Amino acid sequence: MKIYTKTGDDGTTGLFNGQRVSKNALRVNVYGTVDELNSIIGIITTLPDLPPKLKTAMNTINNLLFNLGSDLATPLNPTPKFEVPRIKNENIIWLESLIDKYDAELQPLRNFILPGGTMSSAFLQNARTVCRRAERIAVELANEEYLGDYAIKFLNRLSDYLFTAARYANHLNSVNDVLWESNVDLNLELY
Repeated sequence: MKIYTKTGDDGTTGLFNGQRVSKNALRVNVYGTVDELNSIIGIITTLPDLPPKLKTAMNTINNLLFNLGSDLATPLNPTPKFEVPRIKNENIIWLESLIDKYDAELQPLRNFILPGGTMSSAFLQNARTVCRRAERIAVELANEEYLGDYAIKFLNRLSDYLFTAARYANHLNSVNDVLWESNVDLNLELY
């Protein structure tokens, strides 16, 4: 099978239900952003400072994001003629369980924190921001059509998970969170 089909040369792409839509359609934007997020998660899995506990979770999240992409690429109406992997409530519960598990080992958050500390933590924060963008686009699409009960909830919980995982990555590497300093020193001699 060739990687190129030429069917998108006119600026359209095919959804899993066979419908052709513009490549700038809101639906394509949201599942494309989920794909971008999945790529960042893939990068995170290769980082040398990513703790093994988190790598296992990231591998599962890669698969769940692929399911989410399939879910978002297949409108619920009309009903697809074939089975499509869709996000389920159990996926959200799994994320919540991980958040609670990690949070039990972390110091309570008393300040805003900045992305950073370890490389894996910084990339997890980057993934969080892309996840939030995917969520915003999904909400915009949901204002136009029903996306099911779980896609937006999953993105919301995943961004919470990624934030917590970023803190947990620093913790497991014995690195403190980078605290936000609202009154930064602008002394040029420091630079």
